[in-house]
Amino acid sequence: MTTLEIVKYPADILEQKCKPVTKFDQQLKRTLNHMYETMLAADGVGLAAPQVGINQQIAVVDVGDGSGRIDLVNPKILVKRGEQVDIEGCLSFPGLYGTVSRAQYVKLKAQNAHGKTFILEAEDFLARALQHEIDHLHGILFTSKVLQYIDEEDLEEVE
Repeated sequence: MTTLEIVKYPADILEQKCKPVTKFDQQLKRTLNHMYETMLAADGVGLAAPQVGINQQIAVVDVGDGSGRIDLVNPKILVKRGEQVDIEGCLSFPGLYGTVSRAQYVKLKAQNAHGKTFILEAEDFLARALQHEIDHLHGILFTSKVLQYIDEEDLEEVE
């Protein structure tokens, strides 16, 4: 198992727009695997490449609802509908939580590790996680969308 170091705010890479992936090779597959292992080890549900110091449009998501691992390369949101407001955190902001408004439903287009394009539709928590990770690829941090910050003690009461 290979885990990568998670970049913490205020690292510059977290606020940069990432470059599209153009090379679909073994290195990309290794990077996705290492990112996934890192995300699981950190008890996260998503991880974007800039969070491990890589300036590329790559993210992994697994919300643990049985939908499994989702590898996203060059993702683009095509449709957003509805609204949900819930608490979010971020592996690059340990101990920081806040309520964030996101679309209830998203439809996106992305590529897999082999460069094959796919369409994904998601609702609820999966839609939230996908939007959070795709924001990272555009240098947008959840802190710019927080409606209200939540103390860790209050967070335990909510759970």
